[in-house]
Amino acid sequence: MKKVWILLFGLVSITELGSVTFNYSIGHSIAKPLIMPLLMGYFISATSKRPRYFLGALIFCWLGDVLLMFQGTELFFILGLVAFLIGHMCYMISYRMLRFRHPEGGLLNTQKISYSLPFLLAGTGLVTILIPHLGDLKIPVMIYALVLTLMVLQALFRYGHTSGKSFGLILTGAIFFMASDSMLAINKFMQPLPFASLLIMTTYIIAQYFIVEGAIKHYQTER
Repeated sequence: MKKVWILLFGLVSITELGSVTFNYSIGHSIAKPLIMPLLMGYFISATSKRPRYFLGALIFCWLGDVLLMFQGTELFFILGLVAFLIGHMCYMISYRMLRFRHPEGGLLNTQKISYSLPFLLAGTGLVTILIPHLGDLKIPVMIYALVLTLMVLQALFRYGHTSGKSFGLILTGAIFFMASDSMLAINKFMQPLPFASLLIMTTYIIAQYFIVEGAIKHYQTER
């Protein structure tokens, strides 16, 4: 059954990417709201685990997807931002739970600091270049950027506390998520990016798939 879910996820994702590329609004309206439910179906079919925070993250990301479809209205953009903010917080909690009970090791404190620097610089740099363009949204966007960066760091800190595949997939997914949100913010607040919708959705779909696949790989090797 999981093969059916992932096949449908792939078909819907391709439909969405084609729709945003060629500005096909009907295809976009149908495909985008289906991405996260299909990915959730894949997760549920691939493991017997039902982690509430992880599933909560998927649900709030789906809600954010739907709300951002109406981002021409500022209220819907803010509500979408809040939904994704909660989704990232649920992911953060999930990453702390997606760990072995008896880990073989992990990053030393000095390693955590040094490996965190690129992500901290990326998050800080994004906020720095956006601030002059944010207007009344300065505080909400700064909070969102902080939580987004912390989400990536929690994925990083799983090193040695899970399988290598799970660690790599979830960290890569978290980085793609950061890239997707960064492009969305730059495109909305600073200047339009070439092929913005295609790049944002491609990195977003990759991010969500890798995170879900990484969670599945963890449960398959949990000890």
